[in-house]
Formats: sequence, structure tokens, C-alpha cells
Amino acid sequence: MHAAQHAVSERVLIFCLAAFGLLTPSAGAQAPAAVPVFQMTPGDSTITFHVQASVTIEGTFDQWQASLTFTSPAVESAVLDVQIQAASVNTGSDLKNDTLKGKDFFNVDADPLITFHSTQVVQTGPETFDVPGTFTIRGVSKPETLHLTVSGKGTGTGAITGTMAFDRKDFGMTHNILFLHIADRVEVRVHLG
Repeated sequence: MHAAQHAVSERVLIFCLAAFGLLTPSAGAQAPAAVPVFQMTPGDSTITFHVQASVTIEGTFDQWQASLTFTSPAVESAVLDVQIQAASVNTGSDLKNDTLKGKDFFNVDADPLITFHSTQVVQTGPETFDVPGTFTIRGVSKPETLHLTVSGKGTGTGAITGTMAFDRKDFGMTHNILFLHIADRVEVRVHLG
């Protein structure tokens, strides 16, 4: 890595680690000394989803956790792990929540977790990153990419936002909700800020 690239990676890493409450060191993390592990939890941060339908379906997940582990000072060495409690889905409608938790969609009784484990971090611009990884929902795992943007560097405040889109039918969610036609494309949004 060139010195200039290393300096940029270090600045991005320092921003990510010190983004004013976005990431905090994990107490008792199971990683070698000098390998930073950071935990992210709900609060000012959110994980939401959006699906086009005859009546738009969107909501949040109220229970999730994520960790970011670095094996070197290079931001590209980061590994992102996200675990979402599928039963914590909240659309604002008990009928939609119960339907999404059922066997035709999240199937929370058999597969309570929705997970993402990154396999790589690729810096695509001064403030943007592609994070390919393995996305698992309903016990089905497929490669998907999370696209992240870091904002507010050097301003004293900041945020990390990202999106990932997937085809719900690739994960066995082939049904619609009663009286609603649902698009196949689901967009997931993360906001850490």
C-alpha cells in the first residue's frame, strides 16, 4: 500500500473509531490484544427496510447488534458482523408484524436471526465503501453487498449510512401479504449516527 493510501485509510479508520458514539470498544471482546473490536447497538442508530407494495411496507428492527473488528490499521482489514432478531420487526401494524414473523416470510420460530458477515471492505471513494458479505435470512445464505457512506469527517459529528438491496424470492419469501401485492426487491438501510 502506498504511503498516501495508508494515510487515507488511517484517517478513515480513526474517523470510524472516534465517530462520537457510533462505535465503542467492546468490554471483554474475544480478540487478540491490539485488535480493536467495536460494538454497535440500537439507540440513535437504526436498521430499517422498505418494500414497494400496493400499500408500502416499511419498518425497523428494534433488537440487533453489530461488531466491527480490525486486524490492522487499514480500514480494508475490518470485518463487520450484524445479528438482527427477526422477531423484533416493527412496521407499526400488528397484522403486518405477525405476517412478516410467520413461516411465509422471516419464519422466526425456525430461524430467529437475520445476519450479515462481511468478507471484504473495498474503499470506492473518499467517503464510500462497498462491503460484500454473506447475508442470511430464513436459514438461506447468499452473497450481498452493503454500500456505506461516511459523512461529517472533521466536523465534530458524523454518521455512517448504508444500503443493501436483495430479492426476497432468492431467500424463499415467495408469498404476498393478504390483499397486498409486494415487490420482489427489498431495500435495507442502516444509519449509525
